Amino acid sequence: MKAVAPGAWLGLLGGGQLGRMFTMAAQSMGYRVVVVDPSDHSPAGSVADDHLRADYLDEKALDELARRCAAVTTEFENVPAEALRRLAQHCVVSPAADSVAVAQDRIREKRFLAGVGLATAPFAVIEREADVDAVDATLLPGILKRARFGYDGKGQIRVATIDEVRAAFSSLGAEPCVLEQRLALDLEVSCVVARGFDGEVRTFPVAENAHSHGILDVSIVPASVSPELAHRARDATVRVAETLDYRGVLCVEYFVVAGELVANEIAPRPHNSGHYTIDGCVTSQFEQQARVMCGLPLGDTAAHCPSVMVNLLGDLWGAGEPDWTHVLCHPRAKLHLYGKDAARIGRKMGHYTVLDDDRDRAIATARAIRARLHADANAEPESQQP
Repeated sequence: MKAVAPGAWLGLLGGGQLGRMFTMAAQSMGYRVVVVDPSDHSPAGSVADDHLRADYLDEKALDELARRCAAVTTEFENVPAEALRRLAQHCVVSPAADSVAVAQDRIREKRFLAGVGLATAPFAVIEREADVDAVDATLLPGILKRARFGYDGKGQIRVATIDEVRAAFSSLGAEPCVLEQRLALDLEVSCVVARGFDGEVRTFPVAENAHSHGILDVSIVPASVSPELAHRARDATVRVAETLDYRGVLCVEYFVVAGELVANEIAPRPHNSGHYTIDGCVTSQFEQQARVMCGLPLGDTAAHCPSVMVNLLGDLWGAGEPDWTHVLCHPRAKLHLYGKDAARIGRKMGHYTVLDDDRDRAIATARAIRARLHADANAEPESQQP
């Protein structure tokens, strides 16, 4: 692949915060970015050089991307495959539709992970009511997950009995689902990998993740796992990318169960748990995304030091705009806000990352910042205080 020189236009399907961070990384390298997203106000559209307000299957918008752009990428996995295939006839598309398809369906994803030799949670496919009656009782208690279009805990219901599985299946629209056995986890980790068109591969340090209500809460680097287990996670993630013939940035999430890796899911894009790379690594996951699609050599993924990334959800806006001095009074804390037009409970509005030469100190600082922000959010307005 011939390298795409700075000054060229890059296309982006999707206007969310991942697209915003990609756009800013690409612009810092000298590229211009045009975003296709149907929203009038989108995080990526607000910083892009151009914003085409159109559906992802809008032929006019896709033809405009194909005419202007040397390469096109996506910022979420559920971009219609037809759009990617149409664009691939005219310009570089990273990742390709066929590489993304596996991660768009949990049933295909589970079978794929098992096929490349990775352990997964025991599971059953539920495609019709009759499948519920055939469920092996050893899978309970479990989690019923919609096979498509689920993220951040959405489309997932915990179940403990066959009757609960039946009710959950109905509440999810009787659409194809996966029932996974709930496992006793030591912890959760993830690994982000970048793979170029020339087959060059770089993995980022493994992150340790904690979730709240199905949404990523905190990522800590380095993860509290042995170097050997981290090495196995990085190797497994490369194996996933190579088997998919994936070109771009990809993340695999893992459970650690009794000291062993259990693959959870694939995200065919930069990942929330990789946001620490913006401040914590020589090359961020978003710069790496631009490097891949432009046919450039991949950057160094080494971490500068331990780091802790904390998501900022709309819950913090309960008492108005948070006081960001709680973050910025710490000289090694970095604040990232996504420019969203309205705060809602559970909505990702931004994140902050704390860097420190000492991992435990970074964690303590990140916790102290969060405590101050939550204390403000839960405080009563001054007019109501005694």
